[in-house]
Amino acid sequence: MPSTTKRPKDADALREMVSEGYTRVLEERSAEGSRGLAADASRRIGYSNEELEAVPEGANLGVGCGNPTAIDRLQPGETVVDLGSGAGMDAFLAARQVGPSGRVIGVDMTDAMLEKARENARKVGLEDVVEFRKGNIEALPIEAESVDAIISNCVINLSPEKDRVYAEAYRVLRPGGRLMISDVVLERELPEKVLSSIDAYLGCVGGASLRQPYLETIHKAGFREVRVEREASFLGAISFDDPAVRHAMERAGIGEDEAKSYATAVTSLHIFARK
Repeated sequence: MPSTTKRPKDADALREMVSEGYTRVLEERSAEGSRGLAADASRRIGYSNEELEAVPEGANLGVGCGNPTAIDRLQPGETVVDLGSGAGMDAFLAARQVGPSGRVIGVDMTDAMLEKARENARKVGLEDVVEFRKGNIEALPIEAESVDAIISNCVINLSPEKDRVYAEAYRVLRPGGRLMISDVVLERELPEKVLSSIDAYLGCVGGASLRQPYLETIHKAGFREVRVEREASFLGAISFDDPAVRHAMERAGIGEDEAKSYATAVTSLHIFARK
């Protein structure tokens, strides 16, 4: 899909675009030689070598903006939901913390991601602990007040209905449950050519909200103790040597200096909140 085509405004069409885009990401990151790029990207955003070695090959796609499992310690026996679980990396790291008495549910809307995540779970024998369900994060296929913690990594910015995402997170959490989110926000408005770009949207920039409205959305959903645990410029999370980044810049007609200036307007946040 060429970047000259503007992203759709309809919510369902946007979700379809994201699903198709991340199917392509999975295909590209599964190609020979891409594993090193994914590992390098994950180290830049806070994953340790020990964590990267602990997940099955193919689970790390290198497309996050932080490490949500490091925001607050998960406890043995807890039930955890991963919003937009992709190939399963954060779900598998959560499973290490909750142990065999716990449960991790990954929710994703993309069939290719679900297939890959389930394959990865079989590789490491975690089918009894980690389950991957198809669904939208705006309408979670999970019972009310049945979850101890929710994690998510650079996914909520992709939703055109972030208020519904946080309302659903609040619904499924038990009283006292925790929200542990890595996501990106804007510090200033970006030009229309960036906001309307499909590549920018899939790159977690075009759909990002300004910082204050984003945090207010979490408060309005009913959460308390909302705080930013850590933050970093999105510029540090991007490798301009990554072929996918270079190709996206070429399609958008953006040079490296211009891309870096836009990236300084984007901040990656580690957010904690409690129901």
